[in-house]
Amino acid sequence: MNDIVKPTTQRPEHPDFWCSRFGTGAIPWDAGGVPADFAAFVAARAPLETLVPGCGSGWEAAFLAGAGWPVTALDFSPVAVDKARAVLGTAAVDLVCGDFFAYQPPRPLELIYERAFLCALPRKLWDDWARQVAALLPPDALLAGYFFVCDQLKGPPFGIRQEQLSALLEADFLCIEDQPVSDSIPVFAGRERWQVWRRR
Repeated sequence: MNDIVKPTTQRPEHPDFWCSRFGTGAIPWDAGGVPADFAAFVAARAPLETLVPGCGSGWEAAFLAGAGWPVTALDFSPVAVDKARAVLGTAAVDLVCGDFFAYQPPRPLELIYERAFLCALPRKLWDDWARQVAALLPPDALLAGYFFVCDQLKGPPFGIRQEQLSALLEADFLCIEDQPVSDSIPVFAGRERWQVWRRR
């Protein structure tokens, strides 16, 4: 069965897929908090203008705002945005319901934070993801976060091999950090890497 005849609730490139999962609480990728590598990354830097695409429940966006970072949390699922709104409360976060691939930031970005967004995208969208990340970030800005590096074909989460990830990014980015993750949630355990890429 191809994507044309699948209902939208079975197509992860469509908001209905994610609305269904957030609506039923079927969100095993939701860590309910902030992972250690990201917390250390934030603690080591002055605040950066940050975009969190596919923000889901918004835990990292809330953490960034609490640390005084300017942050935009973006998701195309209205149900996810409602959940993020509840998590964020009065946190100073620009919460946007919109499409990452059409997003234009009101201010120049310095960081895009990656967490369970690329691995949520069908492979046919990976080239578009890489082009948009490069288009959104000026030279010396950072793409930092967690990548689901494995051969898992069925998803989401969709696994990506390191050579595939490098092929997507190396024309526009230089990898400056790469390490295994010690506090992954079960759905990613043993197959997740923390990486930081600097825009060329």
